[in-house]
Amino acid sequence: MLSPYLTQARAPLTHSITATNEAGEQETVSIPAERSLTVYVDKREIVTLMTLGVNPELLVLGYLLNQKLIATAPDVESITVDWDGSEEGGVAAVKTHAGIAAIEARTARRVVTSGCGQGSIFGGLLDDIDAIKLPDARLPQAALFDILSLIRQQDTTYKSSGSVHGCALFRVDAESKAATLLHHVEDVGRHNALDTLAGWMSLQATPDKASSTAAWNNFDLVLYTTGRLTSEMVIKSAQMGVPFVVSRSGITQMGFDVATRLGLGTIGRALNTRYLCYTGAGKIER
Repeated sequence: MLSPYLTQARAPLTHSITATNEAGEQETVSIPAERSLTVYVDKREIVTLMTLGVNPELLVLGYLLNQKLIATAPDVESITVDWDGSEEGGVAAVKTHAGIAAIEARTARRVVTSGCGQGSIFGGLLDDIDAIKLPDARLPQAALFDILSLIRQQDTTYKSSGSVHGCALFRVDAESKAATLLHHVEDVGRHNALDTLAGWMSLQATPDKASSTAAWNNFDLVLYTTGRLTSEMVIKSAQMGVPFVVSRSGITQMGFDVATRLGLGTIGRALNTRYLCYTGAGKIER
């Protein structure tokens, strides 16, 4: 089955305004754009996401995958995003090949998360985490330092306007111990950035393109996020088959508990050559 048809409805990422500085002087500054995106699946409204609009089609695809409403990207026939010339919001129309079984029941229970902009996940995700099996990977400390160095070098919306979160996927070479940046995403919320990354992963040419997780199990993957490691971030990362998550921020109690249960390595307060390993310390090669 072929990959879904996706429009390319990228929207402007920043907006210029006039602000007043500490000396009472006015200056022009850039701030991140933020707009709503209402998602319809087979003409049924599912959710409204607040987003920058970087790659809205990948965001929607990754959201459906991470919410387990679809199993693979080819389950979707098309994702059409229309901003309708509006800076405030747009619509994403998702058409599946065979529909989503019991969609009413599966989307009935929501959990409001601590995600920026009040993210939400459907409650069933919290019930299925024991079924997730992560690859038995190791993370060389040298590769971790590579990741932190590569992140600093990125030309990002955060550097020009602030107020956004980023997620990046890295692959670690087992022999050279070097890390390679595969993809980097920014959005107004870390959960959106992570969903967009999941959408990107699901479309890549891999040994098993039909599966967004099994296809990547031959690689030692590391996810970097600028946001804190909440239970939502940990669960979604695990669903994507990523065994290590690195953050410049910290971890919540539920994030710690879920990561421990899954055997997922979590690293926080990561900057330059300093970090705290919360879970999976035995998997780091110093």
